Parts: sequence; structure tokens; C-alpha cells
Amino acid sequence: MDRGANDAYSHVLGHAGPAIMHRVGYVLGDGFQVMALGSQAVFEFANLVHGETFYAVENWSVQGGEINASLGMRVVTRELTGRSRADTWMFPGVIDPLRGPVSRPLLDFVRRVAPRARRVAGICTGGFILAEAGVLAQRRATTHWAYAEHMQQRHPDIQVEADRIFILDGQYWTSAGMTAALDMALGMVEKDLGPEVARSVAHRLVMHHRRAGGQTQHSELLDMAPRSDRIQQALDYAKRHLDRPLGVEQLAERINLSPRQFSRIFTAETGQSPAKAIEALRLEAARVMVEQGRLPLEVIARETGFRDRRHLREAYLRGFGVAPQAMRRQSRTRLRS
Repeated sequence: MDRGANDAYSHVLGHAGPAIMHRVGYVLGDGFQVMALGSQAVFEFANLVHGETFYAVENWSVQGGEINASLGMRVVTRELTGRSRADTWMFPGVIDPLRGPVSRPLLDFVRRVAPRARRVAGICTGGFILAEAGVLAQRRATTHWAYAEHMQQRHPDIQVEADRIFILDGQYWTSAGMTAALDMALGMVEKDLGPEVARSVAHRLVMHHRRAGGQTQHSELLDMAPRSDRIQQALDYAKRHLDRPLGVEQLAERINLSPRQFSRIFTAETGQSPAKAIEALRLEAARVMVEQGRLPLEVIARETGFRDRRHLREAYLRGFGVAPQAMRRQSRTRLRS
């Protein structure tokens, strides 16, 4: 943690050192996605694990008062003013960020507080708020996979990475879907209080300390989610047996269809050929092993069904645009940052 930041507000608890008050402000707008509030539990349990109150969490809005969530529930908020202060500002998104423009007062607030805040975070489609305010220009960012392409088109000066759970670039954090806000909040706790506290919080919340892989492992499968149980059974079998041959003949036999019937139904229900879908599953599994482990690439290739290390590299370059060694280096750099 930055020592200057510590000194700036350590007086809140009456002593210096690591046990200081860190203010987390959630800025809510009408129709905010209610799951965003779930990430506040990470800060709550961090306080419990830490043994004293480190995080103080408050809900804010431009107008103050009661704010309606997407589900209809109401949350009482404080009104944002020129004197509003937080060390970390969190901006939750809405279900459809393309439906209407971000309010001018909210954008003005982001521009005003972003340079002096310790952290500014966009939760899920809340990244669009930061993008519209211009604070993500020339930076890396992510958002919900369904809207990543829209963000890139609207803001070509942002390097949008659609397959990340969360990204931090400088003091700016952005997360993928709403559950990824928990991962992002846990990353903040690790930065502030260390990996042991973060691991304990993750254990208490029954979540991964560091979730393996990126959004692709989720969004890719959602994109090709079949309509029938038979094709889903074939995909489930493939995910469990990636190290085996998974041609049309083997998959068709598993669900008692002819290869021709299987190919036709699979393509109609998922929008892609069986061969392309299986390669996507192999790549997702390989990426988790590359990013999170230390296994040699030859072993990863064998366990995920690629012929050899060279075949894995070729598929990586097609699917991700980088070699597996480069992705492993990038992953280690992110974990150290």
C-alpha cells in the first residue's frame, strides 16, 4: 500500500500502520444491477478476517435518497457533492448500457474524482461510465463479454480485453460480468491487506482466491449453449475427456446419432461445427493450465488433446493471437503487479 495514502487517513482510527480506514464508495444510478452490491461482502469479510474495521463502505448517488435497483428494490444513498470523498470509487453497471446516455453530472463527477482517488473501478458494464468520462483512454479495460465489442467500437482509444475477469491499469480497475466484481474486490483486498487475508476471505465466501482463466471459458460456452439435452451431453462428455479423440464419430456415438445427424443438429443448435467447438474447449482448458500452472507445454498439449507442443502453439496463435509462452509471461506479470 502507498505510504502517503496510509498517512493521509490513518488518523481515522487514531494510529498509524496497516490498520487504517479505507473508504469505499459505490456510486449507484437508477436501474443499477443489484448483484453489484454483492461485492460489498468481500470488504465486510475482509474487516472480519483483519480483526478490525479497515474498510468503510457507503452507497452514493448523484441525487441522493432512495435509488431503484434493476430488480426493483430500493437502496438509500448519500448525495454526491464537491466534498464527497472515497479512497476507492466503485461504479456498478446496468443490464443494458446501450439503452441511454450516461448522465452529465455523473460523468462530471468521475472526471473530477478520478485523478485524486486511489482507485476507480467499473463493475461489469459500469466500465462504460468510465469510458464515457474519458478516463480509460489509452488504457486496458474489460467489461461484460456481451458488450466488449460495443465498447471497443465506441471507444477505439481503449484496449478492450474481452476475456479477462478483471483488469487493473494504473488506478483504474474494470471487471467482467457481475460475479467478477467479487474477484475484483478480492484483488483489491489482496493489494491492501495481503494474500493471506485475501485467501481467508475467499475461503469464507466459498470462492476462488484467483479464478482460473478469463471470460472466454464462460462466454464461449454460453454462446454455443445448445437447445437439446443430447447435444449438451456431447459437450459435457467432451469437456471431461479432452485428452481423448473427439471427432464427430466419437461424439455421435455417445448420444446414439449417426455422424451426419450429429453434425447437422450440432451446427444448427450451436452455430458452429463440432470441430471448431471442440478446439475452443481445448483452448480454454489449455489457457487455464498455461496461465495458472507451471506444467511444461508438452504436458498441457497432451492433457488437452493437442498433438504436441507445436500444434498447441498453432491453435493458440489462431485463437488468442499470442503464443502460450507469451500468455504465461503476461499472466505472471499481472499477478505480480
